[in-house]
Amino acid sequence: MIITLKDGSQKEYAQAMSVLDIAKNISEGLARMATCGEVDGEVKDLRCVVDKDCTLSIHTASDPEGLAAYRHTTSHIMAQAIKRLYPEVKLAIGPSIADGFYYDIDSETPITADDLEKIEAEMKKIVKADYPISRFTKPRNEAIAFMKERKEPYKVELIEDLPEDSEISFYEQGEFVDLCAGPHLMSTKSVKAFKLTSLAGAYWRGDEHNKMLTRIYGTAFPKKAELEEYLTMMEEAKKRDHRKLGRELGLFMMNEAGPGFPFFLPNGMVLKNNLLDYWHKLHAMNDYQEISSPVILNRALWETSGHWDHYKDNMYTTVIDDQDFAIKPMNCPGSILVYESEPRSYRDLPLRLAELGLVHRHEKSGQLHGLMRVRCFTQDDAHIFLAPEQIKDEITKVAKLIDEVYNQFRFKYHVELSTRPEDSMGSDEDWELATEGLRGALDEMGLPYVVNEGDGAFYGPKIDFHLEDSIGRTWQCGTIQLDFQLPMRFNLEYTGADGEKHRPIMIHRVAFGSVERFIGILIEHFAGAFPTWLAPVQVKVLPISDKYAEYGKKVQSALKEAGIRAEIDTRSEKIGYKIREAQTRKIPYMLVVGAKEEEEGLVSVRSRKEGDLGQRLLDTFIKDVKEEIRIKAN
Repeated sequence: MIITLKDGSQKEYAQAMSVLDIAKNISEGLARMATCGEVDGEVKDLRCVVDKDCTLSIHTASDPEGLAAYRHTTSHIMAQAIKRLYPEVKLAIGPSIADGFYYDIDSETPITADDLEKIEAEMKKIVKADYPISRFTKPRNEAIAFMKERKEPYKVELIEDLPEDSEISFYEQGEFVDLCAGPHLMSTKSVKAFKLTSLAGAYWRGDEHNKMLTRIYGTAFPKKAELEEYLTMMEEAKKRDHRKLGRELGLFMMNEAGPGFPFFLPNGMVLKNNLLDYWHKLHAMNDYQEISSPVILNRALWETSGHWDHYKDNMYTTVIDDQDFAIKPMNCPGSILVYESEPRSYRDLPLRLAELGLVHRHEKSGQLHGLMRVRCFTQDDAHIFLAPEQIKDEITKVAKLIDEVYNQFRFKYHVELSTRPEDSMGSDEDWELATEGLRGALDEMGLPYVVNEGDGAFYGPKIDFHLEDSIGRTWQCGTIQLDFQLPMRFNLEYTGADGEKHRPIMIHRVAFGSVERFIGILIEHFAGAFPTWLAPVQVKVLPISDKYAEYGKKVQSALKEAGIRAEIDTRSEKIGYKIREAQTRKIPYMLVVGAKEEEEGLVSVRSRKEGDLGQRLLDTFIKDVKEEIRIKAN
């Protein structure tokens, strides 16, 4: 058999071999690091036997697939430890996730955060025992009986949902057996560094009508240093939590009167409006025309768009004059109505319609999280109508605009191409044309990307931009979606140069994504210490005593006349206390004023970043800050 490796090289073997044996044949070092293999695109155990020609990638914990197998094994080790400590516990599911793993359990004995250390200690014993991990299968009926005998009702339910002719796989380590598709490591000893991090409630199968289970989260890495680095990042993330900083800095609030519906406070509105001013200017420079469409539109429109059939569970509906309406979850149908409101020619294309539209989506209460997951948000949408030959140029322009936005805030990012999901509409030909249009543009730009199979929108494939913040976390924000379906469903047309009617193609794109979520990301990225151009209060004037309050007010007035957002602290407090409080409020500049400053028209400048900058003429300080704001310095 001939094995084609991921670098294109080939190996020929006379007999069937396991993935692990092939890894050993390539390199003993690779075999020691290997966690799983990928045979003809399907992730498999190292114990999987290869007996025919195939393509093979051997993954280590440095690869996403390999790290997932490593963490999935750790979740089984945790489940084994839990069953040892709490034998009555019923196990649900325990997958690997982006930053670790979890296991959902049903326990008569309440599990608390205080128990995590005890579970970790038992996990270490299991790792030290070096239990070999083996895989076996059973026919569906035998598998059901096997799990019933082990008193695991959630596993029984999972098996019962599988087809009758299924062969069900299990993994065994020591006395522990779990229903699982794998892949897993070869031994428990291969797990080197792990930490249980938190607990949460989770409904069985994500259905709020089912029982609430306990979800135990953890993470694992192949090296202790990587684990410590991750835990340090998580501690830093706690300090930067946008919900905490949002309260402390007076940016936004949530209220039980509207769960998932954020309230922006005065400082938050200054931040939001500055962000949107930047958005308006950027789009005007890039030839976008701004529109605004209604928040509520009738059912017939959403049926035509496909949202009523494919997205209704996430939509809020109402009845007006005995007719069904929906609050818009997306802005695209409104842009389509604007497009078709008048005849269009090829000379109008590409037509770039931008909208800061308020959308509403029904999110489950357990998924709500500050500004990151809300039920209403402002989407910085644009819908671009264009001819087929304009696709690559236009996608390139959009990608450059998104790149400019992220560079403005010092974000690194990576790109994913998301392909057709199972629940989609349109022909195979249209999907192929749309997907290749996006792929071709990315290739032509030389922009590195990974393919995210099956994660496109129901109406078309998309390019997603995942930005990286200052402590290394990634967030999905910008997106470019190519859509052949909605122009067809709405029968959109334009008159071509040949005088004939043609159908436009539609690009959906956002740069911020959700404005609210982007603000949450910015709060955490900057730890609330926004660059001067974004800061709600840019300068705080601090008289050293009541005697100099009047001069302080003159300084404040001069700042405000120059367009600088300034406040004054006239309280009868010591100047050191005032400075510390202004620093806590993360204000970029503090101006201390006393006798000498009043006499000579000076201000003593303290910078949030650089500390004491000494005395300056007020006019000089104003000139410097205005320039800093103008260039949007970070």
